[in-house]
Amino acid sequence: METWTSRIGFIFAAIGSALGIGNIWRFPALVGQNGGGAFLIPYLIATFLIAVPLMILELAAGRHLRGDVVTAFSRARKGFKAVGVLVCLVVFTILSYYLVITGWTLAYIIFSIVGGETPFREFTSTYQPVLFFLISALLTGIVVSLGVRRGVEKSASTLMPLAYVILIVLVIFSPSLSGFSEGAAFFLSPDFSVLLRPGVWGAAIGQAFFSLSVGFGVFITYGSYLEEKTGILGSSIIITLADFLAAILAGLVIFPIVFTYGLEPTAGAELAFTTLPLAFRGIPYGNLVAVAFFALLFFAALSSAISMVEVEVAALSGTLHIKRRSAAVAVTLLALLFGSLSALSYSAANLTVGGAPVLDIVDNAAGTVGLLITSLLTSVVFSWYLARRDVEPQIRSRRWTSVVIFVTRYIVPAVIVAVLVLTVLA
Repeated sequence: METWTSRIGFIFAAIGSALGIGNIWRFPALVGQNGGGAFLIPYLIATFLIAVPLMILELAAGRHLRGDVVTAFSRARKGFKAVGVLVCLVVFTILSYYLVITGWTLAYIIFSIVGGETPFREFTSTYQPVLFFLISALLTGIVVSLGVRRGVEKSASTLMPLAYVILIVLVIFSPSLSGFSEGAAFFLSPDFSVLLRPGVWGAAIGQAFFSLSVGFGVFITYGSYLEEKTGILGSSIIITLADFLAAILAGLVIFPIVFTYGLEPTAGAELAFTTLPLAFRGIPYGNLVAVAFFALLFFAALSSAISMVEVEVAALSGTLHIKRRSAAVAVTLLALLFGSLSALSYSAANLTVGGAPVLDIVDNAAGTVGLLITSLLTSVVFSWYLARRDVEPQIRSRRWTSVVIFVTRYIVPAVIVAVLVLTVLA
């Protein structure tokens, strides 16, 4: 089995999985919808008290069991192979439409470079979204086919530093905007009254899980490549802080632009692909800012897509005992097949079900409910069916092992069930 070349290579790959487009547009949109800076409080609590313990458990389970997602679940207890398969199916479903959005970000890099104005509705009234989806899927499949070290780790070691450099440059540029003070105040000034709303806490927990990629099987897979000398606790904290930093920096970039041009701070994809491109036209060096912004989105999306493809490729090659390259080809072709439905829903074909785009339906089903269910199953299986004597040597701390097991055994399942109920009733 392949391993990471170094701890920093693993950390870059893990940050690449966590740092997705959800940090860049979903997080600011949730902040706008949930009381501005007040949202940061439940988000921090959800991240460090709920999501991080699950991340640590997944890494510990992955390294101890030394297998892909399906293998790890079956080794934890006979009969749980089906749970591993379910996790892979949910992740594959998310991947199929995530690659479509990755294609959008790639397209808007090109639009920004050539300097033409391409409204999102105009873009999606053509078949260009399908073409860029195809390019993104093939690029992701090629990277993963190269292996853990030459593909996943090497790409992350390049993409992640670039993404943070772009973020920092954009943050440095933000104070030059007239709406910087107002945007920063909205983003960082809490309205504590919203903390009494259950929906705010549910949104924070969902974002923490989605942002850190827990429940995806990514950390089980990445944990299986970890050498024994790599510390899981310290690495988990670094990954989480880097992910949180990216979200904060993104807010300091987006909200000043939003308030400078009177845009809607609660918008998500519409903000990124419709209103922000218009705003960039009025900014000094707007074309350069636009290229940097969409390059950031593309790097973040591509790195997350690579981690999801790796989960699928590892599981397929481990279960069917086929070569990585063959598994990568199979996963890429299947992603193209199923993802084309989501791609066509935002194209000239306008493929819908009951009036709703296929991509939106799949996102709501897999990206919200499906992910919560896989997180619940992951938490229950590995906290209850892995012996403490197997987990503690991986975490290397008796106290932290007790904390992780208690949180993932009791608190995480209870919280996820509550969020699922709120989601269904909403």
